[in-house]
Amino acid sequence: MNADEACRLGLYALRLCAPQAPDEDMAKLARQIKQWGQELGFQQIGITDTDLSGAETHLQAWLASHFHGEMDYMQRHGVKRSRPGELHAGTIRIISVRMDYLPEPPLAMKQALADPSAAYISRYALGRDYHKLMRKRLQKLVDKIQAATASSPNSSPAMRAFVDSAPVLEKAIAEKAGLGWIGKHSNLINRKAGSWFFLGEIYTDLPLPVDSPATAHCGACTACIDICPTQAIVAPYRVDARRCVSYLTIELHGSIPEHLRPLIGNRIYGCDDCQLICPWNRFARLTGERDFNPRHRLDTQQLLEVFAWDEQTFLSKTEGSAIRRIGYERWLRNIAVALGNAPASEGIIGALTAKSGHLSGMVREHVQWALDRHCETR
Repeated sequence: MNADEACRLGLYALRLCAPQAPDEDMAKLARQIKQWGQELGFQQIGITDTDLSGAETHLQAWLASHFHGEMDYMQRHGVKRSRPGELHAGTIRIISVRMDYLPEPPLAMKQALADPSAAYISRYALGRDYHKLMRKRLQKLVDKIQAATASSPNSSPAMRAFVDSAPVLEKAIAEKAGLGWIGKHSNLINRKAGSWFFLGEIYTDLPLPVDSPATAHCGACTACIDICPTQAIVAPYRVDARRCVSYLTIELHGSIPEHLRPLIGNRIYGCDDCQLICPWNRFARLTGERDFNPRHRLDTQQLLEVFAWDEQTFLSKTEGSAIRRIGYERWLRNIAVALGNAPASEGIIGALTAKSGHLSGMVREHVQWALDRHCETR
């Protein structure tokens, strides 16, 4: 071995033994995080910085238009929603994840919507409440990251996981992290997976490398705008929640405006129309999570069946479900509207009449509206 060869080997050995540069360490950790995330059941993981200034401008304009209706929590926390570092001190990166939830082929959903006697429930709510499931998975990911960095200079990284549980602009974050783009219906769309998925986030002070933002691919398509039953998508990328069926059947606590009731059809909890019509959802895959599969035949229940539930049955059938959050009173309110939109029958008239003396004034009002609708058609 000559002197030149010895020198080259010596330099190579030094490079092998030398500690990796911080950016190399973070790049390696980012790759490991994505692998761990997929092992935990997330279909995609992306990383972004915390600059959400563009999304903040859009949010403030939306709030100024009062499109949030009674959802006061959308403005309650000021700019914490769009400035992650103010929500969780020290945050400089956000790990964004998505998890598929589609429980059945679109054809089954279309058939349910076409049957006016069927009780249509948004497909995200048919199984176990996603908040708890995803939160536990995200915490496991946090634990893995903290264990992996235990011997590093940043041995106690500040980390916090969120699943729709705090003022977080999850769709804007996911778009910046490369998980998809925000479509004209305001949902996130992925070119290879459509939009039937949940989102979650981990806020951290680790200086991880960021992924490239997703680019938009809606083009000139307006299918979601055209199909919206209440015309809640008032312009591309602008949804007036006060008209949205999901808002009316879930978020709204009081009476549903009368002029919107006939447009709700048989949708008793949420609405999926804009996702069903989206051409990118031809790439969506059915979920592999058993907990997201329908419980208690919630995908095939009839309006008269669920209207006959007493409160205890409602609580039992919706245990561990996102549906329970609306409570029994709003459950009956929504079904009464759907029964008013269904073709008149002795069974429907009898069921409505039986609840015309309900203790809740709101339930009585919607029941009477439904009865009046059927009287008009006779």
